[in-house]
Amino acid sequence: MKKLIQKSINYLKAITAETVSNAGSGHTGTALGASSALFALFKDHYLFDVSETDFLNRDRFVLSAGHASALYYALLSMFGFDVSLQDLKDFRKFGAITAGHPEFGSISAVETSTGALGQGVANAVGMAIAESVLEERFNAIGFPIIDNYTYCFAGDGDLMEGVAQEACSIAGAQKLKRFILLYDCNEVTMDGSLALANRENVAKKFAAMGFDVIDVKKGNSYYACTRAIARAKKSQKPSLIIFHTTIGIGSEKEGTSAVHSHPMTAEELNSFKEKLGVSESFFVPNDVRQFCMASTINGKLAHEKWNQDLAVYGTTHPELYKKMLTFFDNKKIDFDKLVSGDKYASLSMREINGMMLNEIADKLNQVIGGTADVAPSTKAYLGSGGDFVAGNKRGRNIHFGAREHAMAAICNGISLYEDFLPFDSTMLSFSNYMLPALRLRAIMKLPVVDIFTHDSILVGEDGTSHQPIEQIGLLRSIIGLRVFRPCDAVELAAAYKSAITERQPTSIVLAKGEIAPSGLTTIKGASLGGYTIKPAKKHPEVVILACGSEVPLALSVAKELDKTVETSVVSMPCLELFDQQSDSYKEKVIPSSAKLVVAIEASNDSAWHKYLRPSDLRVGLSDYMSSGKGEELYQKAGFSVKAILRQINKKLKV
Repeated sequence: MKKLIQKSINYLKAITAETVSNAGSGHTGTALGASSALFALFKDHYLFDVSETDFLNRDRFVLSAGHASALYYALLSMFGFDVSLQDLKDFRKFGAITAGHPEFGSISAVETSTGALGQGVANAVGMAIAESVLEERFNAIGFPIIDNYTYCFAGDGDLMEGVAQEACSIAGAQKLKRFILLYDCNEVTMDGSLALANRENVAKKFAAMGFDVIDVKKGNSYYACTRAIARAKKSQKPSLIIFHTTIGIGSEKEGTSAVHSHPMTAEELNSFKEKLGVSESFFVPNDVRQFCMASTINGKLAHEKWNQDLAVYGTTHPELYKKMLTFFDNKKIDFDKLVSGDKYASLSMREINGMMLNEIADKLNQVIGGTADVAPSTKAYLGSGGDFVAGNKRGRNIHFGAREHAMAAICNGISLYEDFLPFDSTMLSFSNYMLPALRLRAIMKLPVVDIFTHDSILVGEDGTSHQPIEQIGLLRSIIGLRVFRPCDAVELAAAYKSAITERQPTSIVLAKGEIAPSGLTTIKGASLGGYTIKPAKKHPEVVILACGSEVPLALSVAKELDKTVETSVVSMPCLELFDQQSDSYKEKVIPSSAKLVVAIEASNDSAWHKYLRPSDLRVGLSDYMSSGKGEELYQKAGFSVKAILRQINKKLKV
């Protein structure tokens, strides 16, 4: 058995090194150094079924150190997943499923897109949170229907990233006992020795955060690795296993930063393979294949047993079973009814959202989320949901603390685990902290909703650091993210309808205060991204575009203009959706025959210029404002009827 284990690892290393060498680029170092640890995981612990890779109670594995993808792909191939040896030969080529870093949706086993260091750690924490929610809600004595582990492989670089530290702090605080972090501690980064940038005691740091820490001195020993993972699985805390490994072990440059992203030359590869006793190219011997497939078969059998246990559970606990089956049902929501009546009268947009979010969550069990320690301010809190804490995993309100980056990445992980509908929330000015996670969310098309409040200089006295002048432009620049800036409850309902029914990543940007309702908005119109709410009597000479807080201002400007100029007002709650409409529709809403098109928004977002000609007018911001009353700042920045009319009349006279 020992010989077969070593032979298997040798062939794994050979294939991994050849995959990178054949591509002419990639990361050899970590891929070789971590081979024993990850082989032990796949062989002895990781529960999967290659014939049904998305079964609910499978273990989740996240390769946060995504640059070790060649090793991951080689393991998937050896254990029977949908990765062929030809796919390994195509590593990093255009159109190949074996991309430079793992990509969600390209290979069925890949749980999330990784490579941006630290993101995978936070995603994995989100998956562990999701597992714990279902475990506490639906497990019964003798029936651990939900008990999967979340394994995350991370390197020195991952654990230097702030997002990983934020997420692990949450994992420790919430006692996520089925979260196991596999730390490849080779103490080498691309720049050189880890000590150049980091000298902290990782073990003590994670112990202080509430982790069970297991130190594996022989991180390149299969036996030491598998014993450590077995021990971690018994812990009642999240676990950190520190595997002390040698980067690029067995290569000519082992133990140095030079091997980090070094594809071996043909000569180096041949020498390396000779040491391993491997002469073939991209080859897995039958005995090695059968040895690996024994674990694959065991995973299939475990899945079948789970199905049998689930059937018995359904008989012995019918009510609980029914609740579990319907937990992720998308119950129909009547969005028109959601905004009927006057229940939202005289409320701020953030207060309206708080009420609407609660009504939606009452109908959809899978809604779960929280804020970055600003729930009393953003009002994004589920009143009857309870708090998700170490002693109550049924809670639906997650207290992320002041950890915006981890909050966004964790919500990505919750969404990836199964069909949850997570939300996160903070003030718009702090959305910058979340951008890397939002970008990956958009790439993976995850149905997570951001709730951003305090959307303009109307925030007032908090000053320039809290004035979100450029943030909405940054959000709109993320390809695939729908950004809604609604002007009232009706357009807010349209935003939720888009997010829930089309399951798209969505950012909802809300005013701190009340916006006077116009009575002109419709869910149907807002769902098109942009629509005429106040038409001209005949043909508009001036078309005013606005969204959010600036819609009432645009209507007031139009009222004055109508005395002399035919004017229409277009509400533009979501530029991304408007851009998807037909050219004929866009021409109808913003006719090219208009003398002047005016875009009004209290931001510096240049996206508005795509609707404007050089002779048209953009009313926006080009600088921050000092502290002061919100309305005072708004007026001084030129957001008044008189100031805008002055600019329009000047344009019309040209």
